[in-house]
Amino acid sequence: MEEIKVDEKEVLACCGSTQFAKQMAMASPFPSLDHAISIAKDIWFNKVDIIGCLEAFAAHPQIGESPSSHTTSAQWSKGEQSTALATATDAGLQELSDWNARYRQKFGHVFLICSAGRSAAEILGELKNRYSNRPILELEIASQEQMKVTELRLRKLFSTKMKADSARSRYSSVVASKAEKERVGIIGQHLTATSEGFPAKAPQVQARTRPPITTHVLDVSKGCPAAGIEVRLEMWEGSQPHPSFGETDMGRWVLEGSSTTDRDGRSGQLMSIVDALVPGVYRINFNTGKYNPGGFFPYVSIVFEIKETQTLEHFHVPLLLSPFSFSTYRGS
Repeated sequence: MEEIKVDEKEVLACCGSTQFAKQMAMASPFPSLDHAISIAKDIWFNKVDIIGCLEAFAAHPQIGESPSSHTTSAQWSKGEQSTALATATDAGLQELSDWNARYRQKFGHVFLICSAGRSAAEILGELKNRYSNRPILELEIASQEQMKVTELRLRKLFSTKMKADSARSRYSSVVASKAEKERVGIIGQHLTATSEGFPAKAPQVQARTRPPITTHVLDVSKGCPAAGIEVRLEMWEGSQPHPSFGETDMGRWVLEGSSTTDRDGRSGQLMSIVDALVPGVYRINFNTGKYNPGGFFPYVSIVFEIKETQTLEHFHVPLLLSPFSFSTYRGS
């Protein structure tokens, strides 16, 4: 497949953030859709600030309302909401509108959810459920939903472009003269014969632009990122392949790197930028006791295992911290 080039306007139809669109256009062309989605996730989750996120959110029509414009983004939104609109009653649409207004009043932005294939009742239930969230947590969830929408639309964009390229290719083949086609065929035979003597090129792996393990901390109780938390990344080494629950550790934890979260709650570089991770068990320690001396947790540790098949992936392990609880999830 030929590399696919996208411009800023095309990307804006997928995600309304100008920061995101400019950086995607600069990273273009892409050798594959999967590569483009990987770059898109890196840009969205690591390089777009809060202003860019809110700009992207604002580009979406309210759930339950048909967009009035005829732009590509508006038409895609209409298609994504088709199931919701088809399953909604007049009373249901009114309730959805009322709850959308309440949501915007509390959070300051439109309720965002990847609505493709979801019924009106399902979306309304999710809206009511998320309404009780704290703003910082809801911003994180909305950001994840925006990436789902962006990925869906990138697939549509690439599909359209590939069909257009295929049509142009077929047209060129039809108009080419018989002599030209014969000439190309002869050259192709020579190239094929010549290439048989050379080994095939090894596939190129896209170089990383950031460490393969990252984290950030959100202080849910304050509704803001947690700055100044000491973070340590360690790897398990011992006679056992991994530490066992309830048993004395037969081994030790080896420090990979340490840092302190910045004003956005993101840690600095916890390890070297390597193409492939060493498979094994890792642990991220957060010095929450120093951050909040009167808090419930003197420190928080998160242990996770990276398999042989996952060494080329990126692992983002954010921490959502509140006075008497914490939670985490696997990010992009």
